[in-house]
Amino acid sequence: MDAEELLLEYQSGNRDFSAILLCEANLSRVNLSQANFTEAILSVTNFSGANLTGVNLTRAKLNVSKLSGAILQGANLNEAVLNVANLIRADLSQANLIDASLIRAELMRAELSEAVVNGANLTEADLREATLRHTELQQANLSGANLSEACLILSNLERSNLTRSDLTRADLRGVNLRNAELRQAELSGADLRGANLSGANLRWANLSGANLSGANLEATQLSGASLRGANLSGASLLNCTAIHADLTQANLIECDWTDADLRGSALTGTKLYGVSRFSLIADEITCDWIDLSPNGDGSQIRRFSSPEAHQFFNVESPTVQIRINASLDPDTNCILASIYRQIIQHYPFIKSPPSIDIGSRRTVLSFRIDDEEQLFLTAYVVILPFADVAKTRECILESLRMLTLENSSQMGVRLSNQVIQFGIDMIKKIDRLEDQLLSDKLSEEIGKFQNFFNYPTQTILSNLVGEYLAIHSHPEFGRKFSQMPGLMDLSKISPEKYRQMAMATPDIFTSFVASFDAP
Repeated sequence: MDAEELLLEYQSGNRDFSAILLCEANLSRVNLSQANFTEAILSVTNFSGANLTGVNLTRAKLNVSKLSGAILQGANLNEAVLNVANLIRADLSQANLIDASLIRAELMRAELSEAVVNGANLTEADLREATLRHTELQQANLSGANLSEACLILSNLERSNLTRSDLTRADLRGVNLRNAELRQAELSGADLRGANLSGANLRWANLSGANLSGANLEATQLSGASLRGANLSGASLLNCTAIHADLTQANLIECDWTDADLRGSALTGTKLYGVSRFSLIADEITCDWIDLSPNGDGSQIRRFSSPEAHQFFNVESPTVQIRINASLDPDTNCILASIYRQIIQHYPFIKSPPSIDIGSRRTVLSFRIDDEEQLFLTAYVVILPFADVAKTRECILESLRMLTLENSSQMGVRLSNQVIQFGIDMIKKIDRLEDQLLSDKLSEEIGKFQNFFNYPTQTILSNLVGEYLAIHSHPEFGRKFSQMPGLMDLSKISPEKYRQMAMATPDIFTSFVASFDAP
């Protein structure tokens, strides 16, 4: 069958041209919509500008065919072979190309929105400025493909292979690249706002100047990647691996990179306002200065020596621990949850309930906080349900006064005044805290389980650098837990003894004082 015979058959109403052999034919600008070309061999055929809406090209062979400007809207190209085919400006919107082969195909400015291209082979395909909105590309092979300035808004590329692909200035807003392979990919200037890159492999990728604001990079591999000047504000980098990554002058404002591995990375000039530094692995980093200003405008610069940078990026989460000499049973746990629910609603600086470690004879409540300055306030509030509340609060105020005086006496006038003012402010804030916040009903419930709340307690604070301070230990509390290395129990130390220890023992205000003295 030649081209003329095919057109005559089509005009007579025949739509079934499955398995035909028609190579090097000229069918440009013809109308063959809804035709069936299943398993047809159409290599080097010219379909430029043709209307192929809804055609069935399942397993058809169209190698080196010309389909520039062709309308293939809603067409079925599953398992079709279009290697080196010319599809420039072709309309493939809502088309099915599952497991199709488009190796080195030309798809510049092609329209593939809402198409299903799962498992397709697009190795080294040219997709410059192509539109792929809401396109399904799961497990597609796009290694070496050129997608520069392409639009892939909200497309699904989960587990796709984009090794060495070019996505320069591509629009990837909201795209799903979960567990995708992006080694050595070029993503400079790309817009990845709100993208899901969790578990993706971006080793040695170039993301310099990329916008990753609000993106999900949890457990992402970023070792050796360049994120120089990238915008990662509000992004999640939990558990990501960024060994020897370049984050120079990157915007990390309010991002979460807890448990990130930053060994050997470059962090000079990063914007770090509102960023937690807990549980980082940050050995051998390079960081001369950082920007701590809220707007990243350079108004609050902090400079480091190498040891200072290491200390700044290797901190632990400040924690308030209440240890109770009793095991928590399920019923009491419900009451405890209700108590802390009320407390969190009443005191917004306590952002989350405690983690609970229950042993056979002991319960440990751990309140992790973001701001070290809230340690004393948090401790003052969370002891509320327990019989030890009055003594613990008395010890908190005394500890605060002693620590403030001892630290201020060893500083210059300016820092001394600032530390003293800090202590005064803390005491004022504590004085303003309201004691009566538990409902009458909940107070009655506590009475039913008073044995647990009457057991001896120990309250311990730990700061950013892992120093411990025992605020109060009930006399009956188990002694073996008061022998923790580096632990100071101020409720059992006289002021004279404390003054002797002050010079030799790390104090809880180390990071506070550093922040006062920061440029």
